[in-house]
Amino acid sequence: MKERIKRIAIVLNALLLAAVYFIYQSHALQRIDNQLFDTSMKRAADHLADHRIVVVAIDDNSLEQIGRFPWSRDIYAPFLENLNQEGNMPKAIAFDIIFGEESDNPDADMVFAEALAAYPNVILPVTGMMGDVFSTSIAKRDELIKAQAVDKPYDLYSDLVQLAHINRVISKDSVIRQTWLKMQGPDGEVIPSLAWKAAEMAGADLSKYENLTDPKKTEEPVAKNTITIDYQLETDDFTTVSFVDVLNGSLPPDLFKDSIVFVGFTAVGLASDGGQDTGASPIEKNFKLMYAHANITNQLLKGTVVSYAPNWSELAIAVLLFALFVFLPWRLKNIYSILIFLGIFAGVLYGQFAIYEASTLHINIVYALLAMTLAYLANVSLKSYMDSVQKSFVTRQFGRYISPDLVKQIVAQDIEIKLGGDLKLITILFLDIRGFTPLSEKLTPPELVDTLNTMFNMITETTLRNEGTIDKFIGDAAMILFNAPLEVVEHERMAVKTAYEIQQGMNKIRDEIMERYQCEVNVGIGIHTGNVVVGNIGSYLRVDYTAIGDNVNIAARIESQTKKGQVHVSEQVYEKTKESFRFDEGEDRMFKGKSHPIRVYEVLGPIER
Repeated sequence: MKERIKRIAIVLNALLLAAVYFIYQSHALQRIDNQLFDTSMKRAADHLADHRIVVVAIDDNSLEQIGRFPWSRDIYAPFLENLNQEGNMPKAIAFDIIFGEESDNPDADMVFAEALAAYPNVILPVTGMMGDVFSTSIAKRDELIKAQAVDKPYDLYSDLVQLAHINRVISKDSVIRQTWLKMQGPDGEVIPSLAWKAAEMAGADLSKYENLTDPKKTEEPVAKNTITIDYQLETDDFTTVSFVDVLNGSLPPDLFKDSIVFVGFTAVGLASDGGQDTGASPIEKNFKLMYAHANITNQLLKGTVVSYAPNWSELAIAVLLFALFVFLPWRLKNIYSILIFLGIFAGVLYGQFAIYEASTLHINIVYALLAMTLAYLANVSLKSYMDSVQKSFVTRQFGRYISPDLVKQIVAQDIEIKLGGDLKLITILFLDIRGFTPLSEKLTPPELVDTLNTMFNMITETTLRNEGTIDKFIGDAAMILFNAPLEVVEHERMAVKTAYEIQQGMNKIRDEIMERYQCEVNVGIGIHTGNVVVGNIGSYLRVDYTAIGDNVNIAARIESQTKKGQVHVSEQVYEKTKESFRFDEGEDRMFKGKSHPIRVYEVLGPIER
């Protein structure tokens, strides 16, 4: 049985490990990893914005006071003037608003152009037309992302301002986790992102980001200067002021000194590029995209990078945990193995978060958790099945003959029960009911069976109480073993104790039989200790646990020469039990088949302590 289960376990575990590797390669559980990544980022966010970042919001209040959007462009001239007061000029004013075409008011366009010409710190956005980037070979790790076309601001403005792209990178689950710090136009022109340009104009050291390739292992390719956004801030964490308050000059001028100003929409329903100007980030599920640019700039100013563990380390963790939970279920009780499983499962989850919090390093543990779960469930199920089969087999073999506690012990200790036998030192007890034949002549069959069962019930209970194994009942006789199949401490003493208690128990039964049927019955018992062959002996059609050998015969011969109510033991039993029981002086007796006499002692009773 064990060998068969072992072969099944090897094949099953190999198949499970191969399945985990296949699932890992197919990124089938990427969505779960994304959720764990988002949770780690959300919990690790410090919510401390760089003091230089200020968001100017085109909010509901601005719309209420200025009017319906889009506004006449000449309104941006006083707006820029109020931002750029002498001595308090921002480092960068980044518009997240598209000015792609000429408006209906050319004069207003010209006023705006004159204002742009007056202030060199203004950034206007461009958008790259990507097409189906991820179905082509455009996105490569060692190259910038390439746009098929670039939509720039109205020609009147393009040469007067800094240009930066506002393209978003959206994962398949619609969460914005990454950004292209730079992209390349069809003419080879390199265009930085709005956040990059703003940080650059603020004097940030961006050298560490120059040649980054995000090593995130997903089904989506990445390119040079693609990074994961380190979201540390939610909308409410930024200093945000209303557009109309800037326009009216109601804010302190020094608020914008050396700052990075983002100008964009927060009013419901407004859009910067023809689409909904909202998105989802790992830490905020519904936010205005202007705050994504602000988060990226905050990251660039702080110099943080979100990194990912290499493939080999994730696979190594998965294999290690898989191997651990192939091993543990077979070595521990189920209650202990499941507690360890739950502890390690929780520990791996916490460890991932702790590592991310300490170093912004993300480890994909989903496949490791999958591996350990599959390994544990498969192996604990196999073990439980084997235990069930073993328990059923042991119960069938021994349940009628040994105590339930011993059956449980055999199963718990995983004792191998196999066809065949082993040489073992045991104590054999034979007993025979004397006077049974005359009794059987007086009783009806039901009465005889009932009487016999009464005696054997008492014998069985006494035997099991003293850790004996009832080998068999043969008519009106019984064969009882001690120290088999389980080890029994002082098995010689336990055998003699059993014999004495049986004789005491027979007193009541003998008196009842005498009173009811006027017939005397007694029990003769013989005990011997020696090496015998014990085990499951028989054929594939019938197997019984028993003992065979010359010492079994000696025990039977000793019993055959007892008289009513006597317990005789061999010298080997006497030497082991003489400190616990009183014996007569013993005598040498010849037995059939033996060339030398065997000394036999009669048990007189226990020694009182």
